[in-house]
Amino acid sequence: MNQSSAEALLALGGNIGDVRATFERAIAMLCADGAMRLVARSSDYRTPPWGVTDQPAFTNAVIIVATSLDPHALLGRVQNVERALGRDRASGRRWGPRPIDIDILAYDDVVLREPDLTLPHPHLFERAFVLLPLAEIASDRIVAGQRIGHALAALDISGITKLPPVRQPANR
Repeated sequence: MNQSSAEALLALGGNIGDVRATFERAIAMLCADGAMRLVARSSDYRTPPWGVTDQPAFTNAVIIVATSLDPHALLGRVQNVERALGRDRASGRRWGPRPIDIDILAYDDVVLREPDLTLPHPHLFERAFVLLPLAEIASDRIVAGQRIGHALAALDISGITKLPPVRQPANR
């Protein structure tokens, strides 16, 4: 990775299939070519659905990555990984069931308001299912003038459960 590395905050979510295994595959795919490097990963959280509530609970996590990709290239990478892992944005219901959803929450201190990309994410401070895992790994981070830990304190986190670590099979 080159010296002009930026730090991006990415939210992972899903509620179809083995979501936790899908998260691991997504992270590996995002970081496969060296243009992104995992800096931190939150625990996984079981969360009630948001937006469309007549669907299974979600699993959510947040990662911090260092990347040499610009925001639009990062968006392209994220969408390619989603498609490769079964996400169909074209025919899927907005906020409906999906195997994987990857949102760019923030990219350094960049502010963008474009048709295909808004940074920081426009719903970041409304979503406890994003702020809780983000606060676990970056509570003191300031995004859009707000400290993550303080923003989380203003939200209702009832119904959100931290999941135990995934057990790795023993080597034989």
